Amino acid sequence: MINKLADIERKWQERWYDVGINEAEPDNRPKFMIIFAYPGVTGYLHVGHLRGYTYVDAIARYMRMNGYNVLFPVGTHATGNGAISLARRIKARDRATLDYMFANGCLESEIKNLEDPINVVNFFNDVYVNQYWKRFGFLADWRRFTCTIYPDYQKFIQWQFRKLKAKGLLIQKPYYAPACIECGPVAVDPSETDLQKGGRAEIIEYTLLKFRCENLFLVAATLRPETVFGQTNFWVNPDVEYVKVKNNDEIWVISRPSFEKMKYQKEGLEIIDTIAGKELVGKKCIAPMIHKEIIVLPATFCDPSVGTGLVMSVPSDAPDDWIALKELQENETMLSKYNLDPAEIRKIKPIPIIDIDGWGPLPAVEIVEKMGIERSSDTRLEEAKKIVYRDGFHKGKMNSNCGKYAGMPVQKAKELMRDEMISTGEAELFYDLSEEVICRCGKPVVIKKVPDQWFIDYGNKALTEASKRHAKTMHILPPEYYINIQNVLDWFRERACVRQGNWLGTRFPFDEKWIIEAISDSTLYPIYYLVSKYVNEGSLKTEQLTEEFFDYVFLDCGDPESIAKKIGVDLELLKRIREDVEYWYPLDINLGGKEHMTVHFPAFLMNHVGILQEKYWPRGIFVNWYITGKLGKISKSKGGAEPIPGAAERFGVDTMRLYYAHIASPFADVEWDEEALENYKNRIDRIIKTIDELRSLNGMEEFRHIDRWMLSRLNSRIRAVREGMKDFDLRQLANEVYFEMINDIRWYLRRGGNNKKLINRVLDVWIRMMAPITPHIAEELWENLGKECFVSTSNFPNVIEEEIRFDVEEAEEFLKSIVSDINEILNVTGMIPNHIRLYTSPKWKMQVFSTALDLAKRKELTIPGLTKIVMKDQLLKTYGKEASDFARKTAEVLLKCSNDELRRFEAQFDEFDFLNEAAQFLRNEFACEISVYSADDPKAPDPQNKAKLAIPRRPAIYVE
Repeated sequence: MINKLADIERKWQERWYDVGINEAEPDNRPKFMIIFAYPGVTGYLHVGHLRGYTYVDAIARYMRMNGYNVLFPVGTHATGNGAISLARRIKARDRATLDYMFANGCLESEIKNLEDPINVVNFFNDVYVNQYWKRFGFLADWRRFTCTIYPDYQKFIQWQFRKLKAKGLLIQKPYYAPACIECGPVAVDPSETDLQKGGRAEIIEYTLLKFRCENLFLVAATLRPETVFGQTNFWVNPDVEYVKVKNNDEIWVISRPSFEKMKYQKEGLEIIDTIAGKELVGKKCIAPMIHKEIIVLPATFCDPSVGTGLVMSVPSDAPDDWIALKELQENETMLSKYNLDPAEIRKIKPIPIIDIDGWGPLPAVEIVEKMGIERSSDTRLEEAKKIVYRDGFHKGKMNSNCGKYAGMPVQKAKELMRDEMISTGEAELFYDLSEEVICRCGKPVVIKKVPDQWFIDYGNKALTEASKRHAKTMHILPPEYYINIQNVLDWFRERACVRQGNWLGTRFPFDEKWIIEAISDSTLYPIYYLVSKYVNEGSLKTEQLTEEFFDYVFLDCGDPESIAKKIGVDLELLKRIREDVEYWYPLDINLGGKEHMTVHFPAFLMNHVGILQEKYWPRGIFVNWYITGKLGKISKSKGGAEPIPGAAERFGVDTMRLYYAHIASPFADVEWDEEALENYKNRIDRIIKTIDELRSLNGMEEFRHIDRWMLSRLNSRIRAVREGMKDFDLRQLANEVYFEMINDIRWYLRRGGNNKKLINRVLDVWIRMMAPITPHIAEELWENLGKECFVSTSNFPNVIEEEIRFDVEEAEEFLKSIVSDINEILNVTGMIPNHIRLYTSPKWKMQVFSTALDLAKRKELTIPGLTKIVMKDQLLKTYGKEASDFARKTAEVLLKCSNDELRRFEAQFDEFDFLNEAAQFLRNEFACEISVYSADDPKAPDPQNKAKLAIPRRPAIYVE
């Protein structure tokens, strides 16, 4: 282009923001409010984040061009320990952290200031707004920017929690919560707001079974307490040093890693000694529930980091136990090493305990034999275990070896047996995480007992049902999530909403030792953007944001005059804010990444339903998938992604915006691809050159067939875009505007189109259609057309239905297919043509085709039915088998057609006349003589009898 891309981008951003087209105030237009889930302040954003953010700006621009008053506010989410962790690493001058900061553009002079977490937040707030969002030309209303650690925002969150409590949606009870050993409780969820890794971990409930062994208790952790009737022995890792732990009056033997976790759940635990695992081998212990003496045996598969590092053995139902027992019974060296009596060990047999349909009495033995597993090192053991456990749990019943539990379904017996052993003191509960979880500070996360934890009661039945009903009325994308959110809402239960420790965030209004956690303070916040502007401009003070203030502006409760007087706010200002809420709310679209589907989005919906009037409940959710790196999801806090400013400089902002919109469905992950970006950059360059070429044309204004075709295609493209954008399908918009439109224009020019008046109209429409996705380029092109207004504030083109001519469009598609067929013949044969003869379909085939099409439109088309009609026709009957074969093939084709394809086939044009008109074009294309004949013409020269191959929409071709 004439100017450097960065200069063009800067030029139009300055003009937009100077005029304030991004700022929204209530007026008489229909409103549209859209947000993206604000980012956590844990480091530099990366190119992956801009995918979803760009969708929001493009959708907002499209809606603005369609007559909507659009509000697009932004903010940041600094709650948690992300900024604290980063500040700590900077203060320690961690080399990797400093390299990461410098690589993303941080100046060395700024580092000292970033030792303070609050300064970290402020620093990144500026980076996000100015280096990312403004750099990409977002028309966000910057006046409304807010952050979750701002005092005014915290007043809002405290009000929200007072409303939750008043509605009976806050409860308090003991809880076993994930907690960093240094920072305190953290949220473990796919968003990984508080974490470096492990966001998909689940909390596992173990039953700790106590096996008395002399004056000790060997403690095994199990997920299957219902299998205790099948215990045959006890496993210990002979290579591990275990610890003796005093727990009240008992001395437990467990692994050291399990003690390090357990001490956060059980008070008073104390290590008093150690004991080698090999010292326990050969000893006898008393199994709980069955009170039977069993032997302790060696097994290296006992992992000290899993459970307690000690394992009860149930070889009937645990493939691991069965294969380990077999190996030991056959290993003379191992038996000798630990002075074990071979005869005694070989007497140990699996004890059947569960009857499962489709299985024998010993499912573990059965599956090991079926899968051919012979060694404990076989990785298929994990799969075998899952199969047996799944079938046993869901389909199994306890058998006659299980005492009073005999005949009981496993699912029921599991809970009853666990509870009985707990009540008799033979068992306790222990909680762990299913995988390693690391806090953002770098320390491990464990499960900790919190005796007085506060929860939001998302399990409240009335709230759940109201939320599910409302979700059915919402515009939720993708469609699969519209369906799945019903299950998510059913599954959603109490969520711990506060934590103690060193965190940034809002103090819990009922007990300030707690900080409201990161998900719980980011659910109702879109409505606060309607207040933040007034705080930012100084019209409202933080101390004026009282409960009465929020009750009035958000709930329409209270007398405005008395409230204004009490808090010292201008009455007209108070009423204006109330009017803003009435005008802008509800939120129309909340867009966020797929990690929000099971946590943020249900909480967002349920807080709105639980607190606000129904008319303010949200209207839409849009879930976008990730831009990934070569090794998976890109993380802003871990580095490894190209800095956004660098990518914008290399490729151009509009290139990146087009890439995000078009590279894939928003509902699919896509790998960051610089080669693809180069292709999109070249695509934009090609469009610019095409526009320059069009502007140079100065043809006559006589309206010809090809002009009617171009006008029809133009309207068809507009219609396709508008149809797709009902579901905010930016990929379809991008495909129509940046790919199909240029294809149409190239064909128009190739066919000799040069109507200046039409070209001006095409350019006007085309550039306006570019504005949502590539606004900077669109503005520059718009200005070059001599337009004085912003293209961003112009109207998006509307369809003029009467200008859509399917007959004209189909005629050109017919011609394109002929050109393609001729080229294929020439490529295959290698011929240089002297003469090309075209034979259009005979009338009898046209009659069959027309009959079949009429039946297809009425949904009455069948192959036998069409054949019967054809063979009854006196004329068609004379063609015999040829007619019946053609009827069958025609029916097969039309039965596969969509309604749109059938509608296009309905478009009638005279193939013979059209090809005669297009003959000169074909002569120019192939530099040879072109002749057109009807297959019905008995005088038509047909050296190779090609005419008989002609069918409707597919002429026969003879090249010589």
